[in-house]
Amino acid sequence: MSAHALLTLFRLNTRKPSQWMGLSYKNILHSRRYGHLRGQEPVAPVQTIAEMREKLHKIMGIQKGYTPLKVDRTHLLEMLPTSQAELPVKTMNDSFDHAVIPLSTDLDMREKYSTLHGHVRLGRLMEDMDIFAVWLSFKHIENPKQLPDLPTPYNIVTVLVDQIDFTSVVPTPDADIRLSGHVSWVGKSTMEVVVWLEQFQHGAWRKITRAIFLMAARNSTNTHSACINSLKPTDEEEKKILDGGIARKLRRTQVQKANLLRIAPDINEQHIIHQLFLDTVDPRDITFEQRALPPNGRWMSDTLVTNIINSHPEDRNLHNTVFGGFLMRQAVELSSTCCFAHSYFKPRLICMSDIVFHHPVEVGALLRMHAKVVYAEMDHAQVMTHAEVTDPYGGTKKTTNVFNFTYKIPQIARKVYPSSYHEAMAYLDGRRHFQHALGLTGKTEPNFTKGL
Repeated sequence: MSAHALLTLFRLNTRKPSQWMGLSYKNILHSRRYGHLRGQEPVAPVQTIAEMREKLHKIMGIQKGYTPLKVDRTHLLEMLPTSQAELPVKTMNDSFDHAVIPLSTDLDMREKYSTLHGHVRLGRLMEDMDIFAVWLSFKHIENPKQLPDLPTPYNIVTVLVDQIDFTSVVPTPDADIRLSGHVSWVGKSTMEVVVWLEQFQHGAWRKITRAIFLMAARNSTNTHSACINSLKPTDEEEKKILDGGIARKLRRTQVQKANLLRIAPDINEQHIIHQLFLDTVDPRDITFEQRALPPNGRWMSDTLVTNIINSHPEDRNLHNTVFGGFLMRQAVELSSTCCFAHSYFKPRLICMSDIVFHHPVEVGALLRMHAKVVYAEMDHAQVMTHAEVTDPYGGTKKTTNVFNFTYKIPQIARKVYPSSYHEAMAYLDGRRHFQHALGLTGKTEPNFTKGL
């Protein structure tokens, strides 16, 4: 069957194909690798997520069992290339792979992934997608200096998660879930990895989500960046995928320049904040002291939900620090609780965006997470969650991660109101994330169908 016919068949089974980066490329690769069309069970054996983790341990040379002492990897530095020119050029097909979460057969795993409502814990899936992105990153790297009997001289770390869009498919804990993906853009030491998540339902693989991870390659001692293979598109479709990575890099640069910690809000945003102020004061009181909430409104501070986590060795990654996927899982579940408490309804996560990992979290650190509703519009709520580490001995605090979540609820959400200038900036930042997640930037009419 031709690539055009495969793409046509795929589009017949999806609502909005334009929202999924590289669909034709993905569908063609799936047909080549799995040997099946959409609507049929794959016949080729697929590695499980547990088998993939074991392979990563071998690549990194990690022994089972936890020790707080760091293994000396200095001797691996001599295998690193000094420039990208020393490495062979790779294609997207080189890094493409897939893995399965065997929920249909592994009952112990099914219990870990199940929610009270009979769904799958999205936080668990975030963990798996993060480690899968690491696996794809290692698949992309081909180092001629690598000696067969030694571990890799590379460390792969998650820099940020650009965006994760969720479809209306609700995963169930009794059917297998498939991860697939490939490297979609490469810089000198960073790479963008796209990961799809699907579940076999009603005789076909149904899309759950698509995520874009930005990964960084570090040297064996994690003290400097490391060069990786460049990426070459093989056709026009792959060139479009590569251009998409370049566009997202440009957007991230523009967002940083417009950060509210750097420049003042624009004129429209200033008017929004002033109107929120007017909505919460008594116009007859010239002292500005009499503040009152409008009907069905809440102060932003009243939506705050906090927890404290003492991380353990089982939460560590390949570098003996707390696994980024574990942090995402905790953030997802806390944000869902926060939105649930605000709306009184079980919310549906439709987007995670601009998840930044600022600092590593050491095993044993006291991790405090804060989640609050920073913006609400129609039947949507924007939740911002940030994680901070407290030194149990010195008492100092440091923000390590920031997470942004967009939820949909089955009724009009209660509006939130800032009570300080700090909260007003959080409101505007949340509004920006909300507009980007739903594709409202530059549009006059809201489009609440994005991601459905």
